[in-house]
Amino acid sequence: MKLGVILPTFRDDARDALGVAAQCEHYGIDGVFAYDHLWPMGSPGRPSLAPFPVLAAVGARHPSLVVGPLVARVGMVATSHLVGQFRTLAAVAPGRVIAAIGTGDSKSRDELEAYGLDYASASERREMVAETARELRGEMSVWIGAGAGATNELARELGVTLNVWDTDAATTSALASSGPVTWAGPARDDVGALLDQLDTLGVTWAVMAPGVDVARLANWRS
Repeated sequence: MKLGVILPTFRDDARDALGVAAQCEHYGIDGVFAYDHLWPMGSPGRPSLAPFPVLAAVGARHPSLVVGPLVARVGMVATSHLVGQFRTLAAVAPGRVIAAIGTGDSKSRDELEAYGLDYASASERREMVAETARELRGEMSVWIGAGAGATNELARELGVTLNVWDTDAATTSALASSGPVTWAGPARDDVGALLDQLDTLGVTWAVMAPGVDVARLANWRS
């Protein structure tokens, strides 16, 4: 099972994110990821760095790290532009990009509407996810954020990975029985026990939310 860390990007600048990325390379973590939000959920007065520029900076500095958003939400930009962002990131970090994409949900609706962006229907957003995945799946690894049954089925139809957020063992196991699954979420007090469980369930990547102790995470592997 590979290990990843979500960078701290709810900041005014990228210093903390770049510092965590350097730690991850030092300790042998496999990859780093970044949220795709216009502001931290529920906190419109706080900053949020765009994921692709941060990931490009990390990819250029740290050649051992896989990079990707977690997840890039369709509808924030045109599908063709989103595909272009992934391809540009892959030019900076060839062979090291994960195209993690998601439909978004009602929790992020306020962000879109505040910037005059349309909040498309669930079926329209799924079609955007499908179009993006079809464009990129031959070029890089593609993950689709798990959620509604129709979204999960789409990932299986396309033959790509499902990424779950903080699901319990039963849900994770059920999804992993039908195809590859990656798990992301907050680290627990006993991160080793969490990683043991996820590894047993067949999860291919475990990605910890910002704030995880990178050294402790690396100790699990050793």
